[in-house]
Amino acid sequence: MFELPEPGLYRTTTAMPGHEAEFPANALVYVGQTQNGATRFIVRPGRNENNRWFWGEPTTPLRSPTWAKTLKKLPAEGFYTLPEAIELDGGGRWLENAVVQLGYNGEGRGIAFVGEQREASGENALHFSDKGIVLEDNMLERLLWAPILPVPKDAN
Repeated sequence: MFELPEPGLYRTTTAMPGHEAEFPANALVYVGQTQNGATRFIVRPGRNENNRWFWGEPTTPLRSPTWAKTLKKLPAEGFYTLPEAIELDGGGRWLENAVVQLGYNGEGRGIAFVGEQREASGENALHFSDKGIVLEDNMLERLLWAPILPVPKDAN
């Protein structure tokens, strides 16, 4: 049986043979599995909303375990806390344990969007900008999952 990666987010490190234009080196990809579980596939990002990628068509069957081994596994998009403070260009600073939303650019580089509480708003909610900072892989790998409860639009 072929050893293929588990479904999830990955960064390509080399172009996919025979599909170099669709899957070049340093590209964000999603490895998925068909509903019947028989086939793994790979797909590039479709659209981005609220710092989250949505995937679509076309998908490409993932049949090469040799190339699949070159994929770099990435943490899931979502909410995390910072394991240490980040000093920003221009003198700003994000504190250790700050809540951030993790997203990715098209090259598969992690982007952190810090949570802000807006005092002028009467809402008791965190806001995440659409502008973030690119994280180095060593920071990306040390982020701590922050389980945030998703609430559907129609919930009261």
